[in-house]
Amino acid sequence: MIDRREVTGVTSRMPMEIWTLVGAAFLVAIGFGLVAPALPTFARGFGVGVTWASAVISAFAFMRLGFAPAAGRLVNTFGERRMFLLGLLVVAGSTSACAVAQSYWQLLVFRAVGGVGSIMFAVSALSLLVRLTAPAQRGRASGMWASGFLLGNITGPLLGGGLTTVSIRAPFVVYAVELLITALVSGLILRRSPRAGRRPVGTQPAITLRAALAHPAYRAALVGNFADGWLVFGVRVSLVPLFVVEVLGRAPSWAGIALAVFAIGNAITLLFAGRWADSCGRRPPLLVGLFVSAVATGAIGFFMSLPAFLVTALVSGLGSGLINPPLNATVGDVVGSAGLGGPILARFQMTADLGTIVGPVVSGFVAEAISFRAAFLLTGVVSLAAFAVWLWAPETLPTSAAGSAARGSTRVSGADTGG
Repeated sequence: MIDRREVTGVTSRMPMEIWTLVGAAFLVAIGFGLVAPALPTFARGFGVGVTWASAVISAFAFMRLGFAPAAGRLVNTFGERRMFLLGLLVVAGSTSACAVAQSYWQLLVFRAVGGVGSIMFAVSALSLLVRLTAPAQRGRASGMWASGFLLGNITGPLLGGGLTTVSIRAPFVVYAVELLITALVSGLILRRSPRAGRRPVGTQPAITLRAALAHPAYRAALVGNFADGWLVFGVRVSLVPLFVVEVLGRAPSWAGIALAVFAIGNAITLLFAGRWADSCGRRPPLLVGLFVSAVATGAIGFFMSLPAFLVTALVSGLGSGLINPPLNATVGDVVGSAGLGGPILARFQMTADLGTIVGPVVSGFVAEAISFRAAFLLTGVVSLAAFAVWLWAPETLPTSAAGSAARGSTRVSGADTGG
C-alpha cells in the first residue's frame, strides 16, 4: 500500500523508481562519454574531412530532434516503461553496429539511428519522473536525474581515452554491453513496480499539447530549455575549447580543465536548485540561474588571463546548474501526475536539442566572422532573453506543496493541480 504522504510529496523519501532512473542516466552518460572522444577520430579513419566527421555527431542530434514528436506519441500509446527499455536497446544496437562499421556511410547511418533510441529513452524517463513524483518532489528528482547525467559525462571521457589506446572500436563495444546490462537491470526493477506500469486502457491526458502551448509557464520553459541547450553546448563544447587555445594561447589540456571547471559549477548547484524549486517555487532559481548565466557567459570573452577566465567559467556553470531542475519541474507541473504527457515532454526535449544544434553553428559563425567576444555576448543575450520571458511567467508549484515542503510537515498536502 502506497503511503499518501509519499504521493503528495510531503515526505522527503524519493520513490525507488526515481533512483532507478538516476542510475540509468548515470550509466548512459558514462557510455556516451566513452564514445564521444573516439567518434570524430573513428570517422576520420575512413578518409573523410573534418566537416564530414562532424556530421556524424550532428546526425545523432538531428535524429533526436526529428523523431521527438513520434517518441512522445509512442510513450502515450505503449507506456513509459516499454519505451524506456526499447530506447536503451535501440541505442545498444546502434552502438554495436558502429563498432563493426566498415565505411563512413555505415557509421553515419548507424550513429543516426542511435538518436532515435536516445530520444525515446529521454522522453519516457522524463515522463516517468513527472508521473511518479508529487509537486514538492519534482525539483529534487530533476536535480538528481540531471546530476546522474553530469557525473556520467565527466567520468565517461576519462575512461574512453584509455579504451581508445586498446582499439578505436573498443569504446563502442563497451558502451553497447553497458547499455544491455542497464536495460536488463532497469527492466527487472521497473517490472516489479506497479506504479511504473502501463496505465489502464482508455486513460486520457489531463492536458493536451495545444492547451500546454497556451500555458505561459510551458512556453517560458521551452524558451529556457532552448537557451540552456545553446549555453551548455554552444559555449561549453564549441567555443570554450577554441577560445582557450586560439585566444588565450594555452595548451589543449587547459581546454579540458576549463570544461571540468564549468561542470564543477553545474554539480555544485544542481541538487540545491532542485530543493530550492520545491520549497520556494520554480521561478526563483530559474531567474537567478538565467541572469547569472547571461552575465557570466557574456563576460567570458573580456577576460584574457587564464585565472579570470576559469573563475568566469565556474560562475557560468553555477548559473547553468540552477536552470535545469526547475525547468523540468515546471513542465511536470503543467502536465500533472495523472496526465499522458508524452507529446508535451517531447516538444520540451526538442527545444534543448534545437539549441544544441543551432548554438554551436551560430556561435561558431559569429566567432569566425566577428570575434569570440561577440559570440560569447550573443550567447549571453540568448540567456537574457529567456530571463525576460520568465519575468512574466506564472509560478506553477501548487501553494500547498510549497508550504508543506518548506515546513517539512507530515500532514497530507493538496492534490496536484497540474499547473
